[in-house]
Amino acid sequence: MIKSMTGFGKSTAETPNKKISIEIRSLNSRSLDINTRIPVIYREKEAEIRNLISQKLDRGKIDFVITIDVIGAEISSSINKPVVKNYFIQLREIATELGINADDQLLNTIMRLPDTLKTEKTEPDEEEWKAVRIKTGEALEQLDQYRIEEGRSLAADMVNCTRKILAYLEEISNFEGERISRIREKFISVLTEFQGNSNIDKNRFEQELIYYLEKLDINEEKVRLRKHCEYFLEKIESPAPNGKILNFISQEMGREINTIGSKANDASIQKLVVMMKDDLEKIKEQSLNVL
Repeated sequence: MIKSMTGFGKSTAETPNKKISIEIRSLNSRSLDINTRIPVIYREKEAEIRNLISQKLDRGKIDFVITIDVIGAEISSSINKPVVKNYFIQLREIATELGINADDQLLNTIMRLPDTLKTEKTEPDEEEWKAVRIKTGEALEQLDQYRIEEGRSLAADMVNCTRKILAYLEEISNFEGERISRIREKFISVLTEFQGNSNIDKNRFEQELIYYLEKLDINEEKVRLRKHCEYFLEKIESPAPNGKILNFISQEMGREINTIGSKANDASIQKLVVMMKDDLEKIKEQSLNVL
């Protein structure tokens, strides 16, 4: 069964001092494209995180985010004295040059400037990282399940559109007999109008008519289109990933439908071709999101 490339998963790990939230989103992409946003303390684990994702997921634009909410005294901040002093000296010099008495307000202003506070970072212990790994696996499993559920919906839509194309293909047979008779009558009418009945070589006319009808014959295209549709329905049921092959098959279906349309020379068949194209476009759009 097919899977969608779109998905979402979320899980939360808790320690005595932290609440660690893990989110992972997936959108369609030609390959596996992983983007991570993780706290500095987990930077050395990024390669391991990417390995976990690549083992579980195929294709897709993946956004992986870890956020930490501190609920204890795990991380403490202190004033970065050298930076504050440097800011104070520079601002006081500027105030003196401008004739402004700003000593009382300088400290409040400085503390809002970048890098005046420094955070004492701590490395995660093994138990914390083990919890993060487990919850990452749960988020990935949740995302994969999301992909499966959406894949079922995509499969139902594409199967319905494919069966409609097959139904339209069967309807074409209802108009083929009239189509040939109409072409024959049109040829006779045109020849009679310009040359008269006495000048028509019946044998030559039949030969030319047969040659022309062979050029307009759509039986081969109908057979190939039916085979492509049957193969498409077969591959939908095959294990993922199968999005690329479904896309290739839909392109072949489009070629046969276009050829039928160009050879049809019949308004009723052309209407059926237009409806087949409409359903094929829906299939193509859906297949782009299939894993």
